Amino acid sequence: MLDILRERRSIRRYRDREIEAEKIELIKEAALRSPSSRGINPWRFLFITDRALLAELSRAKESGSSFLKGASLCVVVCAAQGESDVWVEDCSIAAIILQLAGCSLGLGSCWIQIRKRMHSSNLSSEDYIKRVLGFPENLSVLCMIAFGYPDEEKRPVPSEQLEYEKIISDISQKT
Repeated sequence: MLDILRERRSIRRYRDREIEAEKIELIKEAALRSPSSRGINPWRFLFITDRALLAELSRAKESGSSFLKGASLCVVVCAAQGESDVWVEDCSIAAIILQLAGCSLGLGSCWIQIRKRMHSSNLSSEDYIKRVLGFPENLSVLCMIAFGYPDEEKRPVPSEQLEYEKIISDISQKT
């Protein structure tokens, strides 16, 4: 597991190569195995491989989503409103599980924040996605995860660059 955590980096450039159906099925299984508060599982996952739809979704934000058009897969992570008061946390856990599973399968990925982001001055990213996908109003979109075979190489962050000062080993060192 530590090797996967060391390897995983945000990848925004992808090779023009489809992801095998078997790998997509494994990513789906990983998502459904994500832990959830009280086992409520409020999350929903939409797996998208259609290139035209990926291009349309790449315009979900004013900036920070355009690279999605080069991906082979997008997973929209959302939740049914009212099922859980901690849906944001549950969906966040599922999103990183998706990314770690992808990394273990040789895929690159990158989180695209949607919740509390804007598509334009008068339309939220979430509402844009709901329009594009025809989502019902009762779904709240947290993020999208772009996946593909990496077309860039990013080395792991060296351990000496980790921010060990953020580990509090003595409670008297409150900061």
